Amino acid sequence: MALGLFRVCLVVVTAIINHPLLFPRENATVPENEEEIIRQMQAHQEKLQLEQLRLEEEMARLAADKEAEKEALERVAEEGQQQNESRTAWDLWSTLCMILFLVIEVWRQDHQDAPSPECLGSDEDELPDLQGAPLRGLTLPNRATLDHFYERCIRGATADAARTREFVEGFVDDLLEALRSLCSRDSDMEVEDFIGVDSMYENWQVNKPLLCDLFVPFMPPEPYHFHPELWCSSRSVPLDRQGYGQIKVVRADEDTLGCICGKTKLGEDMLCLLHGRNNVVRRGSKAADPLCAPDSPYLDTMRVMKWFQTALTRAWHRIAHKYEFDLAFGQLDTPGSLKIRFRSGKFMPFNLIPVIQCDDSDLYFVSHLAREPGEGTQAPSTDWLLSFAVYERHFLRVTSKALPDGACHLSCLQIASFLLSKQSRLTGPSGLGNYHLKTALLHLLLARRPADWKAEQLNARLHELLCFLEKSLLEKKLQHFFIGNRKVPEAMGLPEAVRRAEPLNLFRPFVLQRSLYRKTVDSFYEMLKNAPALISEYSLHITSDHASLPPKTVIL
Repeated sequence: MALGLFRVCLVVVTAIINHPLLFPRENATVPENEEEIIRQMQAHQEKLQLEQLRLEEEMARLAADKEAEKEALERVAEEGQQQNESRTAWDLWSTLCMILFLVIEVWRQDHQDAPSPECLGSDEDELPDLQGAPLRGLTLPNRATLDHFYERCIRGATADAARTREFVEGFVDDLLEALRSLCSRDSDMEVEDFIGVDSMYENWQVNKPLLCDLFVPFMPPEPYHFHPELWCSSRSVPLDRQGYGQIKVVRADEDTLGCICGKTKLGEDMLCLLHGRNNVVRRGSKAADPLCAPDSPYLDTMRVMKWFQTALTRAWHRIAHKYEFDLAFGQLDTPGSLKIRFRSGKFMPFNLIPVIQCDDSDLYFVSHLAREPGEGTQAPSTDWLLSFAVYERHFLRVTSKALPDGACHLSCLQIASFLLSKQSRLTGPSGLGNYHLKTALLHLLLARRPADWKAEQLNARLHELLCFLEKSLLEKKLQHFFIGNRKVPEAMGLPEAVRRAEPLNLFRPFVLQRSLYRKTVDSFYEMLKNAPALISEYSLHITSDHASLPPKTVIL
């Protein structure tokens, strides 16, 4: 029994073990596919090795590129550093050169502004050297010929200057009085007495017809007043506008310069006697005056000249019946130019120039002047030229009192002006004018001792004046006598702003206009070449009408 159960159990266990669902024979083919699997695994391993090699090569190439890029960056940085070092060195060198140039220029201006000793007559003078050959071997006529030329030609031609001045002044007085009678004090400009300026009133007029230049100051009607603004009070003024200024038309209730009520806060118990409680100061408003430029509070030169011409025409029509001559406007480019025409056909020109006084000084803003050659572009209509004509006349008058009797300073200026006018007729106008001649003489008067201007030294002083002009032309620099010139005596009463201003170069147009400069230099040397023959010729061909000559005039 037991053996039978054992056999049954053994059969069951054997059946269960050999049942295909319980233990499938999956691995029965392993021995058959083992070689193929190994072969596939080897192939896969080879692929992995090839991929590893490719990746290693890629990594090596990337590392090489990074190294090359790093080297390039280092090289660029090194080159940039070297360039910065060289640039720094160049900037330093340029700065040093500029500083050296400025030092040399300042030294040259301080020590070489006066005329050359080569142009002087003695060795005791302390004026700096002139670079270049002086006057290219100019030989002026001897003293006797020069004196004869001056006495017979220049003094004889200007013998009636005093009578001309007297006649013009009397007529202008009458004309301005008629103008005032036609103007309304509430709405028109107030015209003041005229001021005589320039060569006719400094006694060195030489050219005919004799020409009187008269300043006519005017003031605005109430409640307006003029507020001048000099060019040296602003840093933004161009170089070609130096020496100019603007004139602002301001109402009395808009002016905060002289009243503190617009700058401080007044208490409730305080009242401004000038403006009152209901008349508040208005800032930034523009004047509604018809003589101002459009949309501007600044006075317009063209409108002023138009008003002045209209007023003069009305005044002349009022008094024309009293005179036996006609009055007409002269040159079109000089609005204040007038001309008296007599029935005999002769005429007498003169200039009436409306001006505005600069504060309480003798400076005047001029609406126009006779146009000098080489002035360049025309100034804007709101720019007014600052004139020193009254100061120049005063300086000549004061200086003449310290000079010896019969001093030759005005004779030098007259002869030089005569030669320049004759040369201009031959070759046409150049960039050199009478104002340049007078400026050069003023510089020499300030640099020379009074004893050097004796009458017998006319030849030496004339040679010195021409030499000074040559030096200025070669350097393209002729400084204005008053602007920035601290050597001018303080007794002249110049405004401090003008004394401390930067010097103004009257020959600055020559720096910008080469053709004008070349023409001026050629004309100047041609004048020097013709001077001896011209002086001798005019000395011999003067008629005997000038045999009796009046004594030399003096500065009034």
